[in-house]
Amino acid sequence: MTTHVEPGDSGTPLTLRIVQIVLFTFLAYLVIGMQLAVLPPFVHDDLGFGAVLAGLVISTQYVATLLSRGFAGRTSDTAGPKRAALIGLLACAVSGLLMIAAALLRESRIASVGVMLVARLALGMGESCVATGCIMWGIGRVGAEHTAKVISWNGIATYGALAVGAPLGVVLTHAAGFASIGVAAVALMLLALLLAWRRPAVRVEGGERMPMHHVFGRVAPYGMGLALGSVGFGVIATFITLYYASQGWAGAAPTLSVFGVCFVGVRLVLGWTIAYFGGYRTAMVSLLVECAGLIVLAMANHPGVAMLGAALSGIGFSLIFPALGVVAVERVSGSNRGAALAAYSVFIDVALGVTGPLGGWIASGGRYGPMFVVAAMMSLAAVVLTGSLYLVYGNKANG
Repeated sequence: MTTHVEPGDSGTPLTLRIVQIVLFTFLAYLVIGMQLAVLPPFVHDDLGFGAVLAGLVISTQYVATLLSRGFAGRTSDTAGPKRAALIGLLACAVSGLLMIAAALLRESRIASVGVMLVARLALGMGESCVATGCIMWGIGRVGAEHTAKVISWNGIATYGALAVGAPLGVVLTHAAGFASIGVAAVALMLLALLLAWRRPAVRVEGGERMPMHHVFGRVAPYGMGLALGSVGFGVIATFITLYYASQGWAGAAPTLSVFGVCFVGVRLVLGWTIAYFGGYRTAMVSLLVECAGLIVLAMANHPGVAMLGAALSGIGFSLIFPALGVVAVERVSGSNRGAALAAYSVFIDVALGVTGPLGGWIASGGRYGPMFVVAAMMSLAAVVLTGSLYLVYGNKANG
């Protein structure tokens, strides 16, 4: 991919150029995070609906994200990643406006939840366009040789924003009511649109556009590795609280925090290993570390041991997405890399979508250890798959 160099770019540090773009990812995911902690109680307690509908309101966003990945990728490839990011930010702003409307309609329960579902659909589309657009925009600014670094920083922005957004949403709701979530979302997205509009676009890569199903076929093996490696994250995020409760332990929330700190820390400190050792080898080591962490979690007889397992899992999971993502996008030409990244991202959407019911079924007897063992075995399967891909393609790409 050809790098577009804006005036003065040569004197701007590489990391700053990346951060200037992934800032928009951070602002979009801040909006997403603010809703996560306050939507279920609003639907359940304020509107009086059951837990199933409260869960449906949350999951609607993920469905929209999954279904709009292809649009986000193709828009990045044909109209440019800046255009895709702007569309995504605008969709997030529309979601905020609809959330205000849902709050104002709270006396009419059906209308309120209906508007909220539309808002979540808009937010899901916005998420996919911002995520794909910002990664490809960042790569366009600094060059394809820094793909891993851009993906890593985008992930830091994503998870950092979710960590900040959830408590911020609770504070805003308590201070100014549910409508303040929508007001904050609109304000943040207007700021993001203004800043993004002023940032230079990058050149759209010329060349043949492969049909989406061909692109999907190229990246599917890497996406399968990502999906298998994401199950561990899914079961920790979904079930760690229930696991601690079943053992009579306190400290589930700090354990999640330790997982997140380790995840972000590894991306900041060890992100360079992907470029140095190659995506395949970095992914295999990361998957083995994650597997070890999940086994420690499964065998833990003390909350401190479980926290160690979560820490190892966070360390291992941290680099899986960028490591496999780098080699996945290399399987297509520069003119199809946005579509490839979008297709690759579908696999983590699906993996996290099925982890809840699958993990719940395995742990239906109240025993959570076997669930972590299954997740560990999936990480091992991903190691085998990645090793096989390395034998076939790794030497050609120098790892």
